[in-house]
Amino acid sequence: MKVEVVENYDEMSSRAADIVEAQILRNPRSVLGLATGSTPLGLYDKLAEGVRQRQLSYKQVKTINLDEYRGLNRSHPNSYHKFMNEHLFEHLDIDMRHTYLPDGQASSVEEECRRYEALIDRLGPIHLQILGLGTNGHIGFNEPGTPENSLTHCVELDESTRKNNARFFSSLEEVPTHAITMGIASILKSDKILLLASGKKKGEAVKRLLEKQPGEEFPASFLWKHEDVTLIVDREAYQLAEKERQ
Repeated sequence: MKVEVVENYDEMSSRAADIVEAQILRNPRSVLGLATGSTPLGLYDKLAEGVRQRQLSYKQVKTINLDEYRGLNRSHPNSYHKFMNEHLFEHLDIDMRHTYLPDGQASSVEEECRRYEALIDRLGPIHLQILGLGTNGHIGFNEPGTPENSLTHCVELDESTRKNNARFFSSLEEVPTHAITMGIASILKSDKILLLASGKKKGEAVKRLLEKQPGEEFPASFLWKHEDVTLIVDREAYQLAEKERQ
């Protein structure tokens, strides 16, 4: 794992955008694995800026998202379909038919998981997978206890995850209890992985990740088993790890 320490969130977002744009320039038909949440918002702003100011094109790019809440329809204000449309897709020249997310309202969740995993295999391997780091070590919605060999599956969300995401809803009760997510093995199929972490609240998770001890109790630790991972972390999120190394 390559670790890049930057000064702040904006620098993290800019550096991540440089890596994504370099991938697109290298291969205009790239398949990108995308994440949601607060962490990649700055990155997505930078990518939209790249289209407006540097004429970068996503016309041939395909995207595969990590996850979606179970039970929310695509137009729900807090669905990840809605999130991706508002924060990224509407600002790119991407063909919307080439953007893929799990169907949170599929009648058979087991069938939807199998369909989505087959989609990853058909379109992939994902050339560059973007990840955020959960405070409990989750990547995607792979909560502690998720096995390394897991494929796309439906997961019951950890209470800490639901509390962290409650800021996007009117109340904690409105936060879905389940989600469909790529599994650990699904993520590790990617050619390259870009992991982003920012802010003091991610400090403990970054410190634990850098202890290099892969295990189910901290799912992000399985990233040490991949040969091409870059962690971009800002100073606030790196503080605890830095003290540990001194």
